[in-house]
Amino acid sequence: MTDTIISSASREVVLGFDRPFVIIGERINPTGRKLLAEEMKAGNFDRVAADALAQVAAGAHVLDVNAGIPLADEPALLVEAIRLVQSLTDVPLSIDSSVPEALEAGLEACEGKALLNSVTGEEDRLEHILPLVKKHGAAVVAICNDDDGISTDINVRFEVAKKIVNRAADHGIPACDVVVDPLVMPVGAMPDASVQVLALIRRLRSELKVNTTCGASNVSFGLPNRHGLNPTFIAMAIGAGMTSAITNPLEASLMQAVRGADVLMNHDPQCANWISTFREPGPQGGRPGGRRGGRRRRAEKT
Repeated sequence: MTDTIISSASREVVLGFDRPFVIIGERINPTGRKLLAEEMKAGNFDRVAADALAQVAAGAHVLDVNAGIPLADEPALLVEAIRLVQSLTDVPLSIDSSVPEALEAGLEACEGKALLNSVTGEEDRLEHILPLVKKHGAAVVAICNDDDGISTDINVRFEVAKKIVNRAADHGIPACDVVVDPLVMPVGAMPDASVQVLALIRRLRSELKVNTTCGASNVSFGLPNRHGLNPTFIAMAIGAGMTSAITNPLEASLMQAVRGADVLMNHDPQCANWISTFREPGPQGGRPGGRRGGRRRRAEKT
């Protein structure tokens, strides 16, 4: 059984095949968020703080932190954001950058065992990123593209994942510390994208025995009512064996789908998380359900 452990100074989160699904909050990312980018570049991190607290309150188990702003000092901004988030919450962090210098600075600022986001199968990335992962004892997101780009063939993407896992092992990084992103394609452009990626998730689990993650909202890109499609996909991905996703926990329908999938996969013992989240409070703070709830349940049994 494969468990990927990531941690803050005081809390552990474990990704695993028979464990509850892990939500990695995506919102601390200035990409596509012009106001956040301008504020961070100017040294204003109020929105970062608000996003961190809101995501944790909504159920995020890990927070992804990205400071990729053009013409800005990304390593310095990333370190400042990480230190701020760590002062506000004890959830573990995913350190997100395409710049090796920023990743190293973020790892040095991070307390605990971070999830580094990310490495690809490109030779340059493998040679720069895997030594950082080993040096800092981190886990790493492995994205299934290489020097030839992103293949639409899931067999090619599987081989890229296998290559990264093997190269990580060469650096002394165990497979349990490699979390594979199989790359979710938009179904609006590639009709069988979801069917293909679900098959790849199953294969990554059964053959490579690695945990998986994805940018879940990619599946609905370009389509209307994305908030209706994303929860459906994520529930199906959990059924296929996916163990985490980088997504927006503020989407209530998505979080409900995750919690429901955990129940149906027997990853929520005694349905405790589902019950604590959705049970209606009793009148005036009394016991949940109350007499009216009891009568309703008896009526349903008859």
